[in-house]
Amino acid sequence: MERKWRIGAVSYLNTRPLLFGLEQSGLMPQIELVKDYPAKIAQDLMDGTIDMGLVPVAVIPLLKEAYLVSNYCIGAEREVASVCIFSQVPMEQIKKVYLDYQSRTSVQLARILLQQFWNKEVEFVKAEEGYINQIAGSTAGVIIGDRALAARSQFAFIYDLAGAWVQHTGKPFVFATWIANKPIPNAFMEAFDKANAFGLTHLNEVIAAIPTSEQVYDLHTYYTQNISYVFTPEKKEGLNLFLESL
Repeated sequence: MERKWRIGAVSYLNTRPLLFGLEQSGLMPQIELVKDYPAKIAQDLMDGTIDMGLVPVAVIPLLKEAYLVSNYCIGAEREVASVCIFSQVPMEQIKKVYLDYQSRTSVQLARILLQQFWNKEVEFVKAEEGYINQIAGSTAGVIIGDRALAARSQFAFIYDLAGAWVQHTGKPFVFATWIANKPIPNAFMEAFDKANAFGLTHLNEVIAAIPTSEQVYDLHTYYTQNISYVFTPEKKEGLNLFLESL
């Protein structure tokens, strides 16, 4: 019996086009798909309980072996909308920042930008479940993913981390990409990338399959203007710059 590849993927709206393509492809009999939040998928990859995952790029230095196996990623060439610092006061008044427990990469990006781009010294607080309700006064918070899209109407000030990175460096940002902890056969990866591409060329079907209760933001805008899915040479440059900053 042919082995199944254990693949982890983030369970956010931003991955739906890629997962739609996988689920519509003929690859599913070869795959065990695990869905969770980014930091958990990253931990699974480090622990070896999955072979490949769409994981936050900050995990790369922590892996004994890291193979960037795909031509697709979760990136941004301008504002990403779903990874931001949210606050009720302007940046100059922020004193404390909650760090979202769901992602390593976004937390590291926030630390880098607060220091290098906004020139801010703040107290960082490791967030726990329910921390969004504690964002008030001079206390801000990093929120990522679907919760960030839902939070956009709740806060007076939104500082988009991808937009700030592009301003700061002139490079796109890569939040997550398909990373394996072992070599993956070329034939499988070619089929895998074709499946990723399929979802991106069928966005209307992707959006139609998402319950309207989950559509807290214009998903066509999100998938075509905020998220940039192709892992271009420019994105690789931005990724290398970020990894050098860790």
